[in-house]
Amino acid sequence: MDKPKDNSKNLPGLTRRKFLRAVGLGCTALTPDVPEAETSGAALVGPGAVPIRLRVNGVEHTLDVEPRLTLLDALRDRLGLTGTKRACDRGACGACTVLADGRPVYACTMLAVGAQGMEIITVEALSAGDGLDPLQAAFIKHDALECGLCTPGFLMALKALLLRNPHPGENEVRLALAGNLCRCGMYPRVIAAVEEATKAGGS
Repeated sequence: MDKPKDNSKNLPGLTRRKFLRAVGLGCTALTPDVPEAETSGAALVGPGAVPIRLRVNGVEHTLDVEPRLTLLDALRDRLGLTGTKRACDRGACGACTVLADGRPVYACTMLAVGAQGMEIITVEALSAGDGLDPLQAAFIKHDALECGLCTPGFLMALKALLLRNPHPGENEVRLALAGNLCRCGMYPRVIAAVEEATKAGGS
């Protein structure tokens, strides 16, 4: 059986590279020359540092930051609040969980400029001096931590739950912790600690 003829060599001067380049230039020509800020309706910020105001643990802070700076970097590197941990740094593990207006959020996925106007609460705010929050005390009592890297995120996710519902059921606790990973597998002890904290007024 005869092989089909390859006529590609007979096309004068046309290569795959030239074809793709021509298509790309054509698409560019069809795109209206409108600044991105105009199409989105958002104010243009940056690329240099801009002044922002963050309210963290009840204290107002004024910072000059690049718009790309995450809330996690602002907390740890600019405000010295290192209780919020950097682990995956891509919103997959929950170790950097903080409260934003009472809602648990991953600090590594929120920009610092976007946190303006919110009440940010970090794990440092749970204790007052030498006095521990009932949730922290329950974690210690039930040995609900091992390496400890994920613990601040667990505490903040659970704090948000207890603020909403001081007496959650086990299913509610499990759901609240769905976004937090413990590589040491301390989940049963964490749940026991929450039960203990609810008895002691963990909210």
